[in-house]
Amino acid sequence: MRKILPKAGEIHHLKPGICRLTAPNAGLMTGPGTNTYILGGKEFAIIDPGPVIDQHIQNILEFTQGNISWVLATHTHQDHSPAVLSIAKATGAEILGISPPLDGHQDMTFSPDRVLKEGDVLTTKEFELTVIHTPGHASNHLCYLDTQHKWLFTGDHIMDGSTVVINPPDGSMGEYLNSMYKLNKKTINAVAPGHGAIIDNPYEVIDWIIEHRLKREKKVLKTLKASPNSKLSDLVKLAYSDVHESIHPLAERSLLAHLIKLSEDNLAQNHNDRWKMTN
Repeated sequence: MRKILPKAGEIHHLKPGICRLTAPNAGLMTGPGTNTYILGGKEFAIIDPGPVIDQHIQNILEFTQGNISWVLATHTHQDHSPAVLSIAKATGAEILGISPPLDGHQDMTFSPDRVLKEGDVLTTKEFELTVIHTPGHASNHLCYLDTQHKWLFTGDHIMDGSTVVINPPDGSMGEYLNSMYKLNKKTINAVAPGHGAIIDNPYEVIDWIIEHRLKREKKVLKTLKASPNSKLSDLVKLAYSDVHESIHPLAERSLLAHLIKLSEDNLAQNHNDRWKMTN
C-alpha cells in the first residue's frame, strides 16, 4: 500500500467508501493533526470530526453535502469529539459513542443519542462497522472495525509513529494492554489511526506496542528496586532515561499508569506519594 501522508485540509480517498480529512490542529500530542474519517458514498458516517475548527467542519459538510446519518467518536478527548455537536446540529446526524468520564480532561459537550457497546454492529447499504470497546487511553475509548475491508479505526488507541500517553485516573495501563490483546485476536488488514498515516502491518505494530509497554514495566520495577520510596518526579528520570527530559512531564503520567498496574498486580505499593516494590 502506498503511504499517503495526512495533510490538513486535503481529502484522501484511501479505499472505496473510506476517505480521510485531517484537521489543521498539528502539535506535539496530535502529530500532523486529528484524522477525520468519512465513510460511505451517498449515506455518510463521520468518525472523529475533531475540534471545533470552522473550516474543517465546513470541509466535512461540503464533501458529504450534509448527507450524514451518523457522527461517531472514538473517545471524548478535546482533539477528537468537540465538532460532533456542530455536525449533528447542521445535518441531523445521530451521535454515537460513550459519554465522557468526569476527569476534567473531556469534551463535556458530547452527549450520544445512542450509547455504543462491545459487539454493536452499525450497518448501511454501503458499509458495516463493528464496535470494539478498547479502554486504556480513555475509559470510553472505542475502535470501529470495517467489515468489508477489515480496516480498524483506532482513534488514539494506536497511533502512527508513537506510543500514546496513558493518563490516570481515567487512563489505565492494565486495561490498555488487555485491549491490545483483544485486538490481536481480530482479523485486521490495516489500522486507520486518529493521528498519522495508515498502518498496513497491524499485528507487527500491536506486538511491538505490547512488547514496548512490558519492557517499560520491567524497567519501572528495576527502578523501584534500585530507588525505593521515591517520588514520581525522581522515578521518571530513571525509568524514562531514554526519553528527552522535555518529555518527562508527559512520561510521568504513563509512569504513574505503570505503577498503578504494578500495584494492582501486587508488585508495587504507594505510601505518602512514594513508591516501592511490595515486600
